[in-house]
Amino acid sequence: MTDETVQTPRAAASPDEVLARARELRRQLSGGFREEAVKSLYAEAERVAQRAVTRSGDARARDLDQRIDHLVTSPWFGLPIMLVLLAVIFWLTIAGANVPSALLAQGLFWIEDQAAGLFDAAGVPWWITGFVWHGVYRGLAWVVSVMLPPMAIFFPLFTVFEDLGYLPRVAFNLDFLFRRAGAHGKQALTMAMGFGCNAAGVIATRIIDSPRERLVAILTNNFVPCNGRFPTLIMLGTIFVGASFAPALASVAAAAAVVGVVLLGIGFTLLMSWVLSRTILQGEASAFTLELPPYRRPNIGRIIYTSLIDRTLFVLWRAMWTAAPAGAAIWLLANIRWGDQSLAAITAGWLDPFGRALGLDGVILLAYVIAIPANEIVVPTLVMAYMGTGMMTEMEGLDDLRRLLVDQQGWTMLTAVNLMLFSLLHNPCATTILTIYKETLSAKWATVGALLPLGTAFLVCFLTATIARWIW
Repeated sequence: MTDETVQTPRAAASPDEVLARARELRRQLSGGFREEAVKSLYAEAERVAQRAVTRSGDARARDLDQRIDHLVTSPWFGLPIMLVLLAVIFWLTIAGANVPSALLAQGLFWIEDQAAGLFDAAGVPWWITGFVWHGVYRGLAWVVSVMLPPMAIFFPLFTVFEDLGYLPRVAFNLDFLFRRAGAHGKQALTMAMGFGCNAAGVIATRIIDSPRERLVAILTNNFVPCNGRFPTLIMLGTIFVGASFAPALASVAAAAAVVGVVLLGIGFTLLMSWVLSRTILQGEASAFTLELPPYRRPNIGRIIYTSLIDRTLFVLWRAMWTAAPAGAAIWLLANIRWGDQSLAAITAGWLDPFGRALGLDGVILLAYVIAIPANEIVVPTLVMAYMGTGMMTEMEGLDDLRRLLVDQQGWTMLTAVNLMLFSLLHNPCATTILTIYKETLSAKWATVGALLPLGTAFLVCFLTATIARWIW
């Protein structure tokens, strides 16, 4: 026997202990540890490549890529360039869609007139003719004429930037904002897709791997305005903001107002992402390494298929399924009477006190209730309810619309501001709610996705109206 001390082997740590120790060590690391590690790896790879690789004729193209990236991902110029490009896309979409939308509407409404005339000539009861053609069909025609041309312009433009390789640069520029909000940097891409259609933006969240962060992106995508909300925003910007400036500056002022609403929507997207990440969807933003691909020539065939078939027609088909019931509901509310009032007038009167508290009125709230299937029908529903007509109606020009809203219905700047806020923040359309359900397979999250923005809209409009009345 010797006096040597016998050392027993240390017991192996359990998996839970290893994970706990890893979390403890992770908290001791600096916030930029992962970024520094990735930078170090790429710097070493570049050093090895410079020593081992002989540069061929494509070196000039790579140098050009790097010079462009120094500009478009610059802390000073990256975000302004992104906003300018976004504004150009909006301008091309809005300006380019006006004429096709008008022509498409004329053609579809001509079909309505001819079909209704045939029904009348055949002795079909007026209420069947009205319900089928002035209700269901007119609702479909309105949604198609308003949605199809803007989407047929926006989605190809968006896909061009996607195919060109610019969208990863957008994610790079906005990553620090979304990371601070507890969200994923790729949410910038899904948010941008939401400008064309929120349902398409929800589908685009499939690029986010983390289930928690994907759910954050799904629930907040509605805070950026889709093309269905732009007609209301443009109308308000033109009538109330543009009219306050000289004619030469009116269109610029109106466009600036719409861009301001868009930026406000981005701000709410970040704010609500931050709130969700610290409440019902707690967690830290996952780090990801974004390798910027080289710029490449867009593939025309892929752009046409992806933008027109995979996005435009897919979203339009879903919207049509939800627009048909909306057209039927509008016609029934306008033509079924109780005493000397239509159901639309009675419902608007019942909603009026609540609407006034929000700086709006009962007709506006009624229009948004009816427009749950499709935001495109808000303005014609407003006109129908104010004028007491039996079907969705559109004014001949903005001057006539201004006289109806301001001179006859007493709209003020507070009404316009709160309607802009409500249009930006209110609940998603039925197509988007259905898409949220299909993407999450959860009625709970589809309900949260619908009620979260609606509650935000009520709160913001109530506070705005209360503060404005207190000041004035």
